Amino acid sequence: MKRILVLFVMLAIVFFGIQHAGAQQKQQRVTIATGGTGGVYYPYGGTLAEIINKKVPNVNATAEVTGASVENVRLIGKMDATFGLAMNDTVYQAYAGEGKFTGKKIDSLRTVIQMYPNLYHVVTLKKYPINKLTDIKGKKVSVGAPGSGTEYKTNLVLPVIGIKYSDFKVYRLSFAENATQMKDGIIDVGIWSVAPPTSSIIDLSTTHDIRFIPFSKEEVAKVEKAYPYYSEWTIPKNTYKGQTEDVLTIAVWNSVVCNKDLPDDLVYKVTKAIFENKKMLVDTHKIAEFTTAKASATKSPIPIHPGALKYYKEIGVVK
Repeated sequence: MKRILVLFVMLAIVFFGIQHAGAQQKQQRVTIATGGTGGVYYPYGGTLAEIINKKVPNVNATAEVTGASVENVRLIGKMDATFGLAMNDTVYQAYAGEGKFTGKKIDSLRTVIQMYPNLYHVVTLKKYPINKLTDIKGKKVSVGAPGSGTEYKTNLVLPVIGIKYSDFKVYRLSFAENATQMKDGIIDVGIWSVAPPTSSIIDLSTTHDIRFIPFSKEEVAKVEKAYPYYSEWTIPKNTYKGQTEDVLTIAVWNSVVCNKDLPDDLVYKVTKAIFENKKMLVDTHKIAEFTTAKASATKSPIPIHPGALKYYKEIGVVK
């Protein structure tokens, strides 16, 4: 009888151990560092989390609001986030230890996918006599939120075309704050580096007449020469209410990044799930049409994570 009881207890321990292990496996937590709620990163990252939760077994993913690119690569470097969304200028300089990352190299960064190009939006109200970039001198200008890719990009780009931060009153605001404070007359100009159309600019354009400040061809050429990961792009007319002309600007691709030490199997499954369920991303924002396996395999400015590379080789977009 004692032997039967002992056997029963042992079987119970094994059974509940298996159940507990299974429960633990189901609770594997994945965090996705995105950006502010007024941009595209947050809804895009939210859909990535939804895809992972629905299509990758035993993984629970959550999208988190952050300061965006610069903060995100730092979170990935410390493995305080599983995946992060970041602009490729930030990704490259963090990996190489250049610019603001001099002496603070994050060479553990790896890309998973290439998302879409971010376009540089410089926005004012039509009532202000601000028609070209040099007109922002002496004005109240939001250069982007602290720790964001927008602010990082602005810090690189404006000096190349002859505009220093000391030339204007600097505000560091989120996308949503850009719109609110422009409505309230607190700032004259807001800068976004984001996929068009973005909700905060749409919101602003519904209540105020806005103007997009374009780059000149010469300014674009200077930027491209200084930073080859930036390229000429156009915001097509009618992207936003009241925008009757194409706007010449610059673009940079965005990556989903992770740490090189993230397990290959997890990254492979996530990459596969993303591309097999891309329609969910496109339904969230049409800019996700640019999210392709070919772009992801060829446009990364840093090494691709082996788990993602395995998928790209498997489908034949890279050898």
